[in-house]
Amino acid sequence: MKIEHESLEAFDFQGLEIRDYTAGLDGSSSMAEITVPAGARHERAWSKRSDKYYYVIDGKLSFIVDKQALKLSAGDVCIIHRGARFSYENQTKETAKLLIVHTPSFALDEEIFEE
Repeated sequence: MKIEHESLEAFDFQGLEIRDYTAGLDGSSSMAEITVPAGARHERAWSKRSDKYYYVIDGKLSFIVDKQALKLSAGDVCIIHRGARFSYENQTKETAKLLIVHTPSFALDEEIFEE
């Protein structure tokens, strides 16, 4: 199966631009690309369902995972296990880009947003 980037429609989620590669597919995992503009942030949240694997494609991001501050750059990975509280933000003046994999697949009703 091939999924072309150009075929994906981006949507806005709290200032983040998301392209979901696996929307509507019945799979054990899901994958999306997230564009994080300068100054944008993902509010503190946690998942009742999925582990999350964030791979930084481009740029720099600051994550907080269960009160631990992490600085990530292109090529770095941040693994967030189910139940761990996390947030991230782009504190730079450059756009950052992430790839996220959820295992098992993403389900919005299983995500808890705290802010």
